[in-house]
Amino acid sequence: MAGKFVIGKRSNGDFQFNLKAGNGQVILASQGYADKGGCRNGIESVQKNSPDDARYERKMSSNGKWFFNLLAGNGQVIGSSEMYESEAGRENGIASVKNNAPGADVVDETA
Repeated sequence: MAGKFVIGKRSNGDFQFNLKAGNGQVILASQGYADKGGCRNGIESVQKNSPDDARYERKMSSNGKWFFNLLAGNGQVIGSSEMYESEAGRENGIASVKNNAPGADVVDETA
């Protein structure tokens, strides 16, 4: 089963997308967007930038968990991962985004 982008709404009314792997697990979450057009542009940016390894900012949180951000060409964060217990888990997450994002369908749950 292929991955998909799911557009939803936050409690504050902002739009957000999650990239889900074929198993339904969220592998990348976006920031909030004031309008759906901005959210869709964010999805397009993920699809364009996700194959490029240099666009991944590999980080460790203050509590020792591993995570990553996917950056646009201008250096802006366009998506963030969940927290992983290990560096290997984080690398698997990056590989999953690279595999799932470029051809993922978009499902709008706000329509």
